[in-house]
Amino acid sequence: MKKAVIINGSPTPGSRLTALMEQAEKGLEAAGYEVSRIDVAQLPAEDLILARFDSEYVIKANGLVAEADAVIIASPVYKASFTGVLKTFLDLIPQKGLAGKIILPLFIGGSLAHLLSIDYSLKPVLSSMGARFILGGVYAVDAQVARTEEGGLEIAEVLQERLHAALEELIAETGLRIAQRQEQK
Repeated sequence: MKKAVIINGSPTPGSRLTALMEQAEKGLEAAGYEVSRIDVAQLPAEDLILARFDSEYVIKANGLVAEADAVIIASPVYKASFTGVLKTFLDLIPQKGLAGKIILPLFIGGSLAHLLSIDYSLKPVLSSMGARFILGGVYAVDAQVARTEEGGLEIAEVLQERLHAALEELIAETGLRIAQRQEQK
């Protein structure tokens, strides 16, 4: 079975980013993926801040990344970049821990002003970790995810379409990568 992991870099449970991650998870599961999620803000803060590579929580999270064929890296945009809590976790992934993975960035920000934050802040970090298959990603604006009166979240149709297209690309690229690895064996 194909495996995917969603790395949630949001420090806020129930944020608008949650709706995007849930839709991505449903789309991948419908395509036959086993999907795991790492909520970085739920990892012990001391383990992250003190870079405890030997922490059972960090080891377990890194195991999910190691087993995954596809990785979605989700973050709100703060100060024109991804969150600090996400960076602390990325620093704990082994140096070449993203080699051979298909990566889909999934960012949300207050305005289009930070649209290029995926390209300028995240992609260089991922490249330094061996990632060579980084898809264009999806950048959403807060206004595209509305809170409903019932307390839920509703994604604008145009954003749903973009997310669906990105997931289709992730699924196709992951399938190609898996087939290439099998041919090499």
